[in-house]
Amino acid sequence: MGETEMSKTNIDIHMNKENGKRRAFDSAFSTFFVQLPHKLHNCLKSRLQRLAKDIEGVNSVNPVLRKEKGSSTAWEVDLEKQMQAWTENPSWVDQSPEIKVSVPKGSLCNLNVKVNVGLPPDAVYNIVIDPDNKRVFKNIKEVISREVLVDEGSRQVVELEQAAIWRFLWWSGTISVHVLVDQNRVDHSMKFKQVKTGFMKKFEGCWKVDPVFIDEKICSPFKPKTWEQYCACTKGKGRVGSIVSLDQLIQPAIVPPPPISWYLRGITTKTSEMLINDMLAETARIRESLNPEKSRKALEISVGMSDEGLVDNIWDIKERWTLRRRSAKQCHRRLLTPK
Repeated sequence: MGETEMSKTNIDIHMNKENGKRRAFDSAFSTFFVQLPHKLHNCLKSRLQRLAKDIEGVNSVNPVLRKEKGSSTAWEVDLEKQMQAWTENPSWVDQSPEIKVSVPKGSLCNLNVKVNVGLPPDAVYNIVIDPDNKRVFKNIKEVISREVLVDEGSRQVVELEQAAIWRFLWWSGTISVHVLVDQNRVDHSMKFKQVKTGFMKKFEGCWKVDPVFIDEKICSPFKPKTWEQYCACTKGKGRVGSIVSLDQLIQPAIVPPPPISWYLRGITTKTSEMLINDMLAETARIRESLNPEKSRKALEISVGMSDEGLVDNIWDIKERWTLRRRSAKQCHRRLLTPK
């Protein structure tokens, strides 16, 4: 009898313990599900705040890029204001480019070309990166292929293949150029590098356009460091020009001995000089278009001029003599015509 009562007491104690554990588990389980949405909300909120701080940090490091993404026409607005100063005062005399040639060990040559240009950096940069710049640079015979691989707004990476024309003394020909181009409007740079090695082991370089404050003396004794400061002290009348530099390394798979290397070096130098002169001619055309009256007078004067300059630029001898005879006949008729 006593044993039966003891066993019942043990069973009751065991059941009470089990019920206590179950109630504690149910309470903890229900509390977890009650608090789960609140915890998820706090976690998501902290992650979003961290992400916002990261984005803010990137923008503070590169405010120019933030401006570009926020408004893709921001640089165009600044360029329009800068071109207005050139419209009011288009006076400018182009100078010959400064060309330095060095011969690093194992290479054909390293060219460094620098020239001052009478237009703002963005206007010059537009000429350099224009997909249709074949109309400007006469040594580009044909654009074989062009593919944009990366487009980040202010920066693009382009794979480009062109057929380029070279001339040196009495010789001329074409060469295929296949390069990867990294162009960045933020610093007005355009880096290029050969895609595949072949006859050329290395063909790489960089275009760079930097601003120069042409009418800075108006601000004297204050020396402006930014365009905003320059625009303020000149009251928007100060012109912004450019310093264009081209650095180019050429290394054939086999460097030929002299005098062949001399001729190849001359071809490279002449081709680079042609590029710069074509760019200067285009910038001069743009400046003339800013002043229609001056352009009209220049056209009227050119109508009465001889075609001698045109004749000298013609390579074909027969065509040259035909044009000379035509010009002579026209000149003879003008002399016989009574005034």
